[in-house]
Amino acid sequence: MNNPELLGQYMIDAGNEFGPGTAYGNALIKCGETQKRIGTADRELIQTSAINFLTPLRNFIEGDYKTITKERKLLQNKRLDLDAAKTRLKKAKVAEARAASEQEVRITQSEFDRQAEITRLLLEGISSTHAHHLRCLNDFVEAQMTYYAQCYQYMLDLQKQLGSFPSTFLSNNNQSSSTPVPSVSASSVLASASASLPSVSNSVITSGFSELKASSGSRKARVLYDYDAANSSELSLLADEVITVYSVPGMDSDWLMGERGNQKGKVPITYLKLLN
Repeated sequence: MNNPELLGQYMIDAGNEFGPGTAYGNALIKCGETQKRIGTADRELIQTSAINFLTPLRNFIEGDYKTITKERKLLQNKRLDLDAAKTRLKKAKVAEARAASEQEVRITQSEFDRQAEITRLLLEGISSTHAHHLRCLNDFVEAQMTYYAQCYQYMLDLQKQLGSFPSTFLSNNNQSSSTPVPSVSASSVLASASASLPSVSNSVITSGFSELKASSGSRKARVLYDYDAANSSELSLLADEVITVYSVPGMDSDWLMGERGNQKGKVPITYLKLLN
């Protein structure tokens, strides 16, 4: 199994554990089935690519290309032999030595010409090989286009199926519920929560930061949430730690400069609570 199929199987198993009759379990099963379909398409892409592109390319590299490389190297050696024979002919002074050198030059020239013709014919065949591999490359690109189009369609279908789950979930809940549950609106929850908590206006919350920005001093602040710095000019934060903050001229109104030991950098004020 490839990775998408393995993921799909895990999701289907998890969906069966939660229960196919539940909305979440059913959604997991749908997602798992889609992942397995993507895995099947992925396997088909790999098989098609291997047959239409990788195998012809490998056969060329391990076959014709090796032959061409070997023949070109042999041609180079024949040229070196011919050059050496010509050099010996130029240095020959005695008639017998010149006759022997001329005979050697004729032989090496013939061998060089024969090897040059062999190499030329092999190199001429490269153009047809290039045309063949260009067709193979086009087949590979078309296979990729088909694969991504299939995956896109699979995800569209999955998105449509999941889009109907909220209403299905509500109907399942209504059918499975044997006792009536009183309806509680969000507004009533907010109203009761507001009544039980002290009222704090935004002006009070932000006034401390405004005063800090207007002054040249520093304050201690407690970090409310973890924050990962987006770049080297910012300071990463951990929830509940206490750092020193102060304002720098020209800094954006939503940021302060924070210090923790030898580390310092910009920090967002929404992640901080000033301490008295």
